[in-house]
Amino acid sequence: MIRRKEDVKIRKVSNAQGGNGDIYFHDWLLPEEAPGHGRVFSKLVVPAGSSIAPHQHSGEFEAVYVLEGTATLTDGDEVTELHAGDMNLCPDGERHGIENRTDSDLVLMALIMKTL
Repeated sequence: MIRRKEDVKIRKVSNAQGGNGDIYFHDWLLPEEAPGHGRVFSKLVVPAGSSIAPHQHSGEFEAVYVLEGTATLTDGDEVTELHAGDMNLCPDGERHGIENRTDSDLVLMALIMKTL
């Protein structure tokens, strides 16, 4: 299977996990294409001022890779910045959140896989 960028649907999520603003998911892999294995493989565009509020992963883990911009990351109880080329791994049972405190878009790749 090949999926061309022009065929990728963009899904808008408002107030993700209780966060602010809108997040735009460019879904490269749909959950039904990886039944029982994964939930997300998407490019995320996080506009200025938008966020994904801190949330816990249960029965899954998430890897987030920064493609462009600066992310303010909550990783457990720690808050830090991630830049292009940095990655956050949120293991099963842990929590994280991402905020764009800059004036330009934050662009990420996110992968959520089941741990069971």
